[in-house]
Amino acid sequence: MLEPREGIPPVIADEESLAGMIAAFEAGSGPVAVDAERASGYRYGQRAYLVQLRREGAGTALIDPVACPDLSGLGEALSGVEWVLHAATQDLPCLREIGMVPTRLFDTELAGRLAGFPRVGLGAMVEGVLGFVLEKGHSAVDWSTRPLPEPWLRYAALDVELLVDLRDALEKELDRQGKLEWAQQEFAAIAAAPPAEPRKEPWRRTSGMHKVRRRRQLAVVRELWEARDRIAQRRDVSPGKVLSDAAIVEAALAVPANVHALAALNGFGHRMGRRQLEQWQAAVDRAKVLADAQLPQPGQPVTGPPPPRAWADKDPAAAARLSAARAAVSALAEQLTMPQENLITPDTVRRVCWEPPNVVSAESVGTALAGFGARPWQVEQVTPVLVAALSA
Repeated sequence: MLEPREGIPPVIADEESLAGMIAAFEAGSGPVAVDAERASGYRYGQRAYLVQLRREGAGTALIDPVACPDLSGLGEALSGVEWVLHAATQDLPCLREIGMVPTRLFDTELAGRLAGFPRVGLGAMVEGVLGFVLEKGHSAVDWSTRPLPEPWLRYAALDVELLVDLRDALEKELDRQGKLEWAQQEFAAIAAAPPAEPRKEPWRRTSGMHKVRRRRQLAVVRELWEARDRIAQRRDVSPGKVLSDAAIVEAALAVPANVHALAALNGFGHRMGRRQLEQWQAAVDRAKVLADAQLPQPGQPVTGPPPPRAWADKDPAAAARLSAARAAVSALAEQLTMPQENLITPDTVRRVCWEPPNVVSAESVGTALAGFGARPWQVEQVTPVLVAALSA
């Protein structure tokens, strides 16, 4: 499929056009296909730079959320309508920022996982389920570009063109497999989930951190990461375009004495101006003069069980329980033709195996699973195999 059925709609970029589009979509029928494009790798943050929708009776709409940043009116008009998204958890945060929050949804990627499809990307699903090949190739472009080129808009419109058709086919397949109720529980959980909490100490996710061992070096990573983040936010560019993670780790390992030493390191080379080098060296110097009490601790505070590799030493009985539980969950997932992590999260299995209920029974294990956020269908499927593994 190389062209949307009704052609490429004009981009909505003013309040009058938006009001007309909202009225049309409110009057439409059935579920609404929704997608959003971000500028990851180009801009700071994860905001939406294009929103695409399609609904029976209303056709396709492309909205510029830079020109129309408040789409809460559209969100309200579609309240109670089922939204069809592909990999919903990726798009919901940026949609929430502009006032679009679904009350009901159908996630075609998750549906594909539960139904046992080996490839669950949108293109692969549309081809495998509906027999259409979508024109792909613009997913990683800079969607903050204005005006957006026509080929990009065509690609964006095609992303919602067949989403409702895909939803209908997947619903039938899930029903045939006896998994439709399971999928509905998963979708309801996604729709009801609160926004994610901001990460504590996000600098610890710098790529290559495993090489950094000493607390003073960790402080260098933190100071450089925070300086980079402020600059990236001010300039509205991706942090990686300001300074690479590899350069941050390089500077942390070397703890350079001065600008000259810093300039000799990978990532701070000949193309970097004196002023830039001085601002990075200033961050290194701030880390150098911190008192020991102000230095970050190695490793993040662990909540829950220790890493599984440490179990054999710390608690051999728990290690044996985990091994039996993993094998049982893996066999059940294979039997149900779905990925293990969709049957039950590995973290939930670890927690139950590390601290099992005092009396192992279907009731106590089921209660423990539910307490860790497992859905009723997961509790029902997984409890019997976990009871067996914990009792072995």
